[in-house]
This record gives sequence, C-alpha cells and structure tokens, in this order.
Amino acid sequence: MAHHLDTCLRCLALEPAVLVSVVRTRGSVPREAGTWMAVFANALVGTVGGGHLEWEAIAQARAHLQAPITQSASWTRDLVLGPSLGQCCGGALTLRFEPITAADAPALRGRLASPVTPVALFGGGHVGHALVHALSPLPFGVRWIDSRDEVFPDPLPPGVQTEHSAPVAAAVRDLVPGSRVLIMSFSHAEDLEIVAACLLRQRERADLPFVGLIGSATKWASFRSRLRQRGFSDSELDRVTCPIGLAGIVGKAPEVIAASVAAQLLLGP
Repeated sequence: MAHHLDTCLRCLALEPAVLVSVVRTRGSVPREAGTWMAVFANALVGTVGGGHLEWEAIAQARAHLQAPITQSASWTRDLVLGPSLGQCCGGALTLRFEPITAADAPALRGRLASPVTPVALFGGGHVGHALVHALSPLPFGVRWIDSRDEVFPDPLPPGVQTEHSAPVAAAVRDLVPGSRVLIMSFSHAEDLEIVAACLLRQRERADLPFVGLIGSATKWASFRSRLRQRGFSDSELDRVTCPIGLAGIVGKAPEVIAASVAAQLLLGP
C-alpha cells in the first residue's frame, strides 16, 4: 500500500533494511507474489503473511543486519508451509531477501508502488471523513472534493488528495477515467447536480464504473423523477447505486457506513 511504501522510505533514509518479498507461490499461501515487508533493526513495515513464516523471515533479515560485515547481495529461500513452520496452509513459496539502503529509494518507489483504483469522493461531512480513513489503507487513490472551504483535515490520510470546486459538479468532467464516484455532499441540491454531471459523462464517455449516492430509497425515487425530467432514461438512471453500502449492514454511524461502502468498492463494480 502507498502508506507502507512512504513509511518504508522515510525509515530507509535513516538506516538500512532488508526487503523481504514473495517472489513465487504454489498452492495455498498467506499472501500473493509481489507482497513485501521491510525489516529494520527495530522496526517492521508491511507483512508477508504473519505467523511463524514471517517470524523466521524477520529473524533471518535481522541476523543479516547485525552481521559484522554486511553483504549487499540478495538471496532467496524456499519454504513449505507445513508442520515445520507451524502453518498448515499446505502451499509453498519463495522469499527473496534484499539488503537496501537510502540509495535504493528512487528505484524502490517505482518497483513497490501498488496499482490503485481511483475514487472520487464528493462531500466533506462526517461520513466523508470516516470514508477517507477507511479507504486510505486499501488499494484506492482518493480524490476528495467539496465546494466548501476548510472542511478537510490536516494532515490528510495517505493516498488522499483534496480539491475545492465551486460549483462542485464541475469537478466531474476532470475525473480520472475509471473513477468510482461516491456522492455525499452537504445538500441534496448539490448531490443532484453531481449525479446529473456523472450521468452526462457516462452518456459521453461511459468511463465511470460505479456511481454511488448516499441516502434512502425515498431520496433516490425523488431524484429519479427529477432526473427523468432532465431527459435521462431509466436505463441511464439504473447505473446509479442508491443507497450505497452492502445490503444487510444497517448501522447509521459514519464508521459503519464507511466500512460497508469500502467493502462494496472492494467487491468491484
């Protein structure tokens, strides 16, 4: 995740580490190929799956860091996740151990940066604040948009960029293609204009896989009627999800809504 990489590079500016990466897998394993963790003398960033597997990898990396003469060459280790490791996954994997220093930071930023799904979040209210904190550690890049000044916290969670837009719906035309749109502004009037802008963009480009609106079925019924009057068809309106969040999660607390919506986005459009 982006925040893990940023943390790793900050620590690496102060001391060397060993980068432990999963390079090959077979069968059932805790994490997929490409997963990594950075092992420092007294700190750890990331994870390769936990359990005894990770404990042994950390021990091996730290033994290397504490060696009187530190070698710069990388090495690999093949592991079977059976009784000898106290893990019964049944699969096997190969770990690469790679000594790294501050000089490696530019290359690591390019190598370890994870692809993220763009999310456009309209609204800086209580649910918006809870959502950016829920989405920040997940594989999303959040563009947080509001028409009001001074609604965004400082500092921002990692992976979140803010934008002031007035009128707020004007920001829709510049969204990154493939953005998942979440609409929860401070007013129904703004929400309606953002939905209308998203529908127009869908009509022109069809590049917003998910457009979600916070609110009740009653709110959406009212919006549908008003949007039909603007010339949008039922098939176009059917592409808007309202209410947002997973069915069956009924809590109204911002954090509960945020968890439900984050899970919905992870499931995909």
